Amino acid sequence: MKSARKTSAIREVAAQGSGSWKGLYKVGGVSAILFVVLTLADIVLAVVVPPIPASGGAAVLSYIASNQALYVVFQSLFVGPVGFTALTFLALYVALEHLDKSAAAIAVVVGIVSVILCLIPFSFVNGLVFLGGQYAAAASEAQRAGFASAAESLLAQNNSVSVGGIIFAVGVLLFSFVMLKGVFHRAIAWIGVAAGIVGIVCESLRPIMGAAYAIYLVVFVWFVAVGWKLCRMGWTARND
Repeated sequence: MKSARKTSAIREVAAQGSGSWKGLYKVGGVSAILFVVLTLADIVLAVVVPPIPASGGAAVLSYIASNQALYVVFQSLFVGPVGFTALTFLALYVALEHLDKSAAAIAVVVGIVSVILCLIPFSFVNGLVFLGGQYAAAASEAQRAGFASAAESLLAQNNSVSVGGIIFAVGVLLFSFVMLKGVFHRAIAWIGVAAGIVGIVCESLRPIMGAAYAIYLVVFVWFVAVGWKLCRMGWTARND
């Protein structure tokens, strides 16, 4: 009986949040929503601006040379917003560790490692921008061919299966399993479970998924719900 009351008390504290972590809850919640908003903005941008060539080093470098600022903005919005989720994962650890310290710790490590791996493509973006400038200034076709070949190599790496993307989906899945024990509504947890499983499949098959990859957008629903809950915890958490 005492054990049941103790467990209930722990869950109540976890659900309301610790006052000493108010700031982290708020930042983690806002970060989750920013991740979704900025990524959706990138999708809209991809629809309204001249499309980036799907392949061909020379074609891509010609595009970058003519649209350098646009390309940098587009790629930054494509890759950069995932960095915000590191703060969300950290806030989730604090919110959930009362329920299962081991599982929450594993989830946050997996989540933050995935974010670091997902940000690696920034180096490819910078490399292509540099090559685009060199390609435009090249004095001969032989030089242009050399730059185009280097671009093909970067594009091949950038368009391969993303290990970071797969691990990111695993992180969402692990956190969602912990959520099933409390703090967050079970519907949010099950959306996360579904998003994690779908994400693992989509990221593993990304080069051949085509338009079907859009099913993974369900992860945005999870991040918005998680962000909203974390913000509420930040506002209502009791002072310790």
